[in-house]
Amino acid sequence: MKRRQLIVPGAAALVAPSIARAQGKFPDRPIRFVIPFAPAGPTDIIGRMAAEKLSAILGQQVIVDNKAGAAGSIGAVDVKNAKPDGYTLLCAPSSTHAINPTAFVKPAYDAVKDFTPIASICVNPLVLVARMDMPDTVMGLVELMKKNPGKYSYGSSGAGSIINLAGEYFKREVGGMDVEHIPYKGSAPALQDMMAGQTAWMFETFSTTLQLHKAGKVRILAYAYSKRAPVAPEIPTMIEAGVKGYEAYTFNLILGPANVPQPVVDVLDQAARRVMKDPATIKFLEDIAAVPTTDTTPQLTAKFINDEIAKWAPVIRAAGIRIE
Repeated sequence: MKRRQLIVPGAAALVAPSIARAQGKFPDRPIRFVIPFAPAGPTDIIGRMAAEKLSAILGQQVIVDNKAGAAGSIGAVDVKNAKPDGYTLLCAPSSTHAINPTAFVKPAYDAVKDFTPIASICVNPLVLVARMDMPDTVMGLVELMKKNPGKYSYGSSGAGSIINLAGEYFKREVGGMDVEHIPYKGSAPALQDMMAGQTAWMFETFSTTLQLHKAGKVRILAYAYSKRAPVAPEIPTMIEAGVKGYEAYTFNLILGPANVPQPVVDVLDQAARRVMKDPATIKFLEDIAAVPTTDTTPQLTAKFINDEIAKWAPVIRAAGIRIE
């Protein structure tokens, strides 16, 4: 995914009046925004966009600090242990706040108690993608898998990833399928092997697969969200395709350490709401096939985290996923 120009004409409307000047207190120095993955990935791209927008509104630089490792846990722990003054924030993805709390044998943090919810940026719905010789509908694929137990396999970017969990969730929601999971070290080799015929299908991000779909190299069967994607409205949702209630996505949230003072949370909340209602922000996210959270609040963010943990915990346990 190419790095985009993040400051656009009209962004001056976000700058004045600056919340920092109006408040006269927080923030009075730069804020560190920890991204728990390496540069150039989806979380980094979205996090850098949010950092630049927040910098304009708050009147202080929001500095991105990439701290990758342990499925995001290294960055999450860094923020957990920071002083709760609002000057250290986390760009939290699904791995740190939906998967790790259950998948890790000894989690390094409590995803709820150790953090202060501030805002939600977006969700990034996955798609069910299959190689070209597979059926062209979700139910057709399910029927083929069930008629041929043990014959087919599906790939993922790694054991315990959201891609893996989406596959296990799919198998469960269609009443069970005998389909082996093949974990890879990343999405690229998993997609390559699927196109080469080694696996039959997988879940993946829309932005990674849409061009392959248009080029006829893979077939996107459905979009794993409640509404169709504006960038490809011809593709049905998983629910429309016959899998009742099925949604699977990554996400990006803004969190602080536990016990950030309420006045500081209020300033960050106000800034985040302005970012998420900015037309340029919405367009940026929609262009990369993400769904902006335009109604963000700390309360809704807290509920979202609890709901995601509750959703994925039984899937993780049923699949026997345990990360040391």
